[in-house]
Amino acid sequence: MKSVKNVTSLPQIDEKIRDAVLDVTARLKDQPGALLPVLHGIQSALGYVPEDAIPLLAREMNLSRADVHGVVSFYHFFRTHPAGKRVIYLCRAESCQSMGAMKLEQHIKQRLGVDFHETTADGAWTLEPVYCLGNCACSPAMMVDDELKGRVTPESFDAWLQSEAT
Repeated sequence: MKSVKNVTSLPQIDEKIRDAVLDVTARLKDQPGALLPVLHGIQSALGYVPEDAIPLLAREMNLSRADVHGVVSFYHFFRTHPAGKRVIYLCRAESCQSMGAMKLEQHIKQRLGVDFHETTADGAWTLEPVYCLGNCACSPAMMVDDELKGRVTPESFDAWLQSEAT
């Protein structure tokens, strides 16, 4: 009698996504606790961890889809959709909150017309929360891509945003 291996077929995914997942998992999957480095590698390669990649990633890591999805959805750093051209990270830690970050948050959301984890309609900006930028002495803080900014006020944010548009 011939045995039949139960193979779950994977949904079709974009070739670029498939290649990135296979490249990163081949390099990192044998490390202890490899899922987080693999997810960081995929996000670095693609700019996000596509939901379509989760079944392939789970198979390559020998994990369940639920395990992979759980980690991706738990950590705020990972995004499942492409980010805007630039990413604004707004600190929400206690020091920043005590120095007006909640007022700043509301202003930025209103000014950009987005909430956290969303991208402006023109694809220019994505707004992300972070829980400490290590710039507590200059609260409230934000980081744009890799550039740290301190003592941000609604007025200084508007002036900065205007300077970026020119």
